[in-house]
Amino acid sequence: MTAGETNNDEMGAGEMSTGEMSTSEIGGDDLGGDEPPDRLTSSLLGHAALARGYRTAGPTVLRMLVGSQLRRFREAARITLEDAGYEIRGSHSKISRMELGRVGFKERDVADLLTLYGICDPGCRAPVLELVGLANRPGWWQGYGDLVPSWFEPFLGLEQGAVVARVYEVQDVPELLQTPTYARALLAARHPEASADEIERRVELRMRRRRVFERADPLKLWAVIDEAALRRVVGGAETMSDQIRFVAEMARLPNITVQILPFASGGHAAECGPMTLLRFAEPELPDVVYLEQLTGALYPDRPADIARYRDVLNRLGVQAESPDDTPALLRGVLRELSATTG
Repeated sequence: MTAGETNNDEMGAGEMSTGEMSTSEIGGDDLGGDEPPDRLTSSLLGHAALARGYRTAGPTVLRMLVGSQLRRFREAARITLEDAGYEIRGSHSKISRMELGRVGFKERDVADLLTLYGICDPGCRAPVLELVGLANRPGWWQGYGDLVPSWFEPFLGLEQGAVVARVYEVQDVPELLQTPTYARALLAARHPEASADEIERRVELRMRRRRVFERADPLKLWAVIDEAALRRVVGGAETMSDQIRFVAEMARLPNITVQILPFASGGHAAECGPMTLLRFAEPELPDVVYLEQLTGALYPDRPADIARYRDVLNRLGVQAESPDDTPALLRGVLRELSATTG
């Protein structure tokens, strides 16, 4: 896949206009606070059907869907966050977290909010409560709960539910493009205290995440990889050679675009470090930016911040080598690696 073969709403390398309306600007969508509840509930019937297609995504994306609908109902009823919080014996911050999909839902709380918002028709309430039931189901990664920190769990659900992932990596090959042996070497270095069994479970978790490429609508991945990640020999020459070949193989898939940012490019827009931006099929859901740190992660959610990161990724796509040049660049790295380790 070349950059020119993708549309602006998906992942074209540097082709997305920074001035276009983003899905993160949810305050100005077509179903704003003045929209009548009957149109909102009609829209929600479609979201309930959509949610059934998100079953494998786990709870995170479904919570975002529920939250976005609750926000719309509240705004249509012209009810404040404070009044909504009082209704469910909570605070305005709890309502805000619910509307952002950052917490789980109690069916009783959602039912009380629907009543407060004037959504009393059983046929209108049912789709919301159906979404709540789906959102409360555990994700497949719960089996690895002892290994997944609380700040990483939301990302797993978001990644599984996204339709597009835009990634910049400077230290390592992006996790969705890693081989088991490369991932094992990285994880062993990062968790020196872990047993062999724990490392294997961590590798298994990372490999299971790649099922996003096996869906009927596989994840579209646009990865910009800094040359440093390809030059750093992880796990030995053989492991690194296999890893580079795997990246080249994956880059041939129609839903995956890989670009290399060479040392020769000099300074660039992403001097801040690695970043991931996720986009979803449902236009009401904002893009999500994920910035991982050593003991936590950041999820910038202000529309201006999301737009800034999107702009940086666009600039990287322009500054990096063309996707058409990726196979030749990877072959060159392989030749030099072979010559060095001879």
